[in-house]
Amino acid sequence: MKGWHEQYQDRGLVVIGNHYPQTPYERDLGHLKQAVADLGIQYPVAQDNEARTWTAYRAGYWPTLYLIDKRGRLRYTHVGQGRPVEVEAAILALLAETP
Repeated sequence: MKGWHEQYQDRGLVVIGNHYPQTPYERDLGHLKQAVADLGIQYPVAQDNEARTWTAYRAGYWPTLYLIDKRGRLRYTHVGQGRPVEVEAAILALLAETP
């Protein structure tokens, strides 16, 4: 995610992380802020303690990546950490579209 954010933000890619904690430790905003800083994450990360985003998108697995087009429509979903070439191709296809 960091690499795609750095590479494509100037072309219009907006990355937003969503942190749905599994443990009480992970629910603490200070711990999340520290983890984001330690990992060098430069894009916004929302804390989803009440699982509202998790539930709204019907996520069932970590990680799940959603690509939303320029009109706000969900266009691509990827579950897991594999297939980076496929995911990047989907990112590039959406960036190439006109609004």
